[in-house]
Amino acid sequence: MISVYLSHLSVLNYRSYTQADVELEPGFTAFIGHNGQGKTNLVEAVGYLATLSSHRVSTSAPLVKQGSEYAIVRGKLERGDRSTLLEVQINPGKANRARINRSEVPRARDIVGYLRTVLFAPEDLALVKGDPDVRRRFLDDLLALLSPRLTGLRSEYDRVLRQRNALLKSAGAMGSNRGKGKELPTLDVWDEHLATVGGQLLASRLQLVNELRPYVAQAYEQVSGGQGHASIVYESTLAAHLAPKTYGQFHTSNLPSPNELAEMLREAMRSLRSKELDRGVSLVGPHRDELALQLGELQAKGYASHGESWSFALALRLASFRLLSESGDDGEPILILDDVFAELDVKRRDRLAELVQSARQVLVTAAVPNDVPEELAGARYNVTLGEVSRG
Repeated sequence: MISVYLSHLSVLNYRSYTQADVELEPGFTAFIGHNGQGKTNLVEAVGYLATLSSHRVSTSAPLVKQGSEYAIVRGKLERGDRSTLLEVQINPGKANRARINRSEVPRARDIVGYLRTVLFAPEDLALVKGDPDVRRRFLDDLLALLSPRLTGLRSEYDRVLRQRNALLKSAGAMGSNRGKGKELPTLDVWDEHLATVGGQLLASRLQLVNELRPYVAQAYEQVSGGQGHASIVYESTLAAHLAPKTYGQFHTSNLPSPNELAEMLREAMRSLRSKELDRGVSLVGPHRDELALQLGELQAKGYASHGESWSFALALRLASFRLLSESGDDGEPILILDDVFAELDVKRRDRLAELVQSARQVLVTAAVPNDVPEELAGARYNVTLGEVSRG
């Protein structure tokens, strides 16, 4: 497998940093510092360079140092015998800008796919205990890393959905088309847009869940020490509407094509139009779907213990790492463990350390050196009040 790692990271006006430069190498690198010192900001910057999103906040404004107009994250990626310089300029309230080898690209999202990361963090407990939108985002972020051409698919779907919902709300408020069989030509146009993009997004998610499922089962068994069986099921509002007895599930052995799913969405929207006008929202589509996490026959959310929830969250990330590693010839993604070991009991901590030992590059953050397992010995950086020094 081709060797891939990040050899340099620099940030400018990023969160607590006016400027910082860090040399990196293959293997394990730990950033040690008490809470609030800036260690997580560094690994967050790496993740942002890979995905153009943060695992901590949903908007870009908090990423820019107070008093600054923009922030810059720059990384040098080594892939085999080639080096690639990646740069993102974060502009709150405006479009971000990106450069590859110092040449600006047309859209910032064109940078996605060069650097691939999988990040574990305390926030990952929300993958199990949180709302469905957290799990939908997990799938869509992973899709973008597996196939960068899909990076804009979810944002396009969200744009169409906002337009359609606005039209439904305004038309419903005026009493248009309720039970009278009249057409709303503009709504028909947005129905078509939503069906086309939604069919593509749904097909991609279904295929991803199909591929990810065995990795999740294996990873959960390893993290939990064989305590239970984990599985994932994609529950679609579309399938539930068209065939309620399927409980929202498509048969994994014969998944519908994007065109077939688009036609199903058209049919569902036609039959639900009156209800959607009454409520002013789109009632069917990928935006209302769920990734169900199951332990045995029970839903993990609501039934799993704290330890089981952590095992499931770790299993989802480990499964992502393995799927990415075995997909194509892009090499392993960079593995980021952000304050994870302090959250785990001794058994899970030891199992996780053992499972990631063979990874090509691992970035770890911890409050104290003892939080980093001995098996993950490597380079150390001390982080104090936004200053980074080699330990």
